Amino acid sequence: MPPAGSRPLDHLDDDAYPAYTMGRAAEMLGTTPAFLRALGEHRLITPLRSEGGHRRYSRYQLRIAGRARELVDQGTPIEAACRIIILEDQLEEAQRINEQLRTESGGSQANTRA
Repeated sequence: MPPAGSRPLDHLDDDAYPAYTMGRAAEMLGTTPAFLRALGEHRLITPLRSEGGHRRYSRYQLRIAGRARELVDQGTPIEAACRIIILEDQLEEAQRINEQLRTESGGSQANTRA
């Protein structure tokens, strides 16, 4: 039974909600549980654990795992695939911050000229 005050349907659109078991996640990705464990060992994704200790994956984590699988299927070693994805994520975040700072700086420059 869900905790008091929480609505079960609240999680339907939540990309971070750990809704998928390891077996189901592996099935959806067309891979093995060992592949998902390897992604965890390389710190690409860290699944949450159920009260019983079972790994649970979110849709967001499945998208990351899917990207890793694409790279591995193209011949990239799993260690390198994980590192590539981590670096891509860091670059995307840096670009987002850079754009945000540019926007804020541009706005303050316009205010100082007025």
